[in-house]
This record gives sequence, structure tokens and C-alpha cells, in this order.
Amino acid sequence: MIEKIASMQGINNDKPNVVLAEELVRTRDERGIAEIAAGLDNPDKKVASDCIKVLYEIGYRSPELIARYAINFVDLLLSNNNRMIWGSMTALGTIAHLRPEEIFAGWTILRLAYETGSVITVDHAMTVFSKLCQADERYERTIAPLLLKHFGECKAKDIPPHSERVADCMTNSRDLSASKKFLAILNERLPELSAAGAKRVKK
Repeated sequence: MIEKIASMQGINNDKPNVVLAEELVRTRDERGIAEIAAGLDNPDKKVASDCIKVLYEIGYRSPELIARYAINFVDLLLSNNNRMIWGSMTALGTIAHLRPEEIFAGWTILRLAYETGSVITVDHAMTVFSKLCQADERYERTIAPLLLKHFGECKAKDIPPHSERVADCMTNSRDLSASKKFLAILNERLPELSAAGAKRVKK
């Protein structure tokens, strides 16, 4: 399967990777998926990049097919390759509800990636954090305060997309005070938003 990724074909776009992901989902080819997962450690950055793309595209479609690689994705958050960091956080966002215990075990790594990562990494961290909060009250007690701090300090333009990603966990929090604080923060920051952004947050 590795020969079907974009870089192996000399193609400079992600179309072959998406096609391959769709094929692996359609055939539920676990051996082929394992071959792609092994490519995450390839010293050729193009190969590794293609492989993480294939895997998170599979995750979007059938997350159960990549759930077994949860620990691999967490470990890759420590990579010195930004593409692998945000790609792994994207993959984790598709499977966090399936493997919350394994993923939360890497909380220190997750938090570091959130604090130091790119815009895309932080975007997908919101999804991971939301799913972990919903999975277990213990995880929520750790993550909810971080989310409240995030919304109090993040750039105004990030509030609409990030609030949409965490709405399920924060508005339905087991801790009613956390839900109230979340809504209060959003209301307080509404004047900073564009009309379109404010509309998204109000919704």
C-alpha cells in the first residue's frame, strides 16, 4: 500500500492519499493500514507526511480503523516535524472518544503540543479535549479549567471555531459552574467579535 501514497508516485498533492484512505476504508484492509502506520517512522519526511494524511483521512471516515494507533499519534506530538504534530493531533481528534484512557495517559504531551503548537494543532486539540472531557469526569476536572483559561485569553478570531469544537463538553459539563463560566466568558468577549463570529458563538 505504501507505493500508492503521493510521494511514492511523484505527485505533489494529496489526492492520491485521500484516494488511498477511501480504498482502505472501503476494503477495511487492516494490514494495509498497518503498512501505512509503519510509514510514520520513515526518515523521508514526505513519506511520513503522506502516511499521517492517509491515516487521519481514514479517521474522518472510519475512526475505529485507526484507533489502535492512539499511542503512536500521542508520541508523534513530540516530533520536531510540525506536519507530523498537527497531523497527529488531527488523527487524535477523530479517535479520542474511542481510546480516551490511552490518550489521556499522555496528557502532559497533549498539553505541551497545545501550548507550543501551530494554529492547526491548537484547533484540533480543542476537539481532542472536548471528547476527553465527555468521556470521563476525571479528565474533565483536569481539562475544563484549561479550556476556560483558553477562551479568556485566546485571540478573538479563534473564539467562534474553538467554541464550536468544545460546545458539547462545556455546555453540558458535569460541573454546572464550569458551564456557567464558559457561557459568561463567551458573552463577555462577544463585543470583540465580527458580526459573523458573534452569530456563530450565539448559535
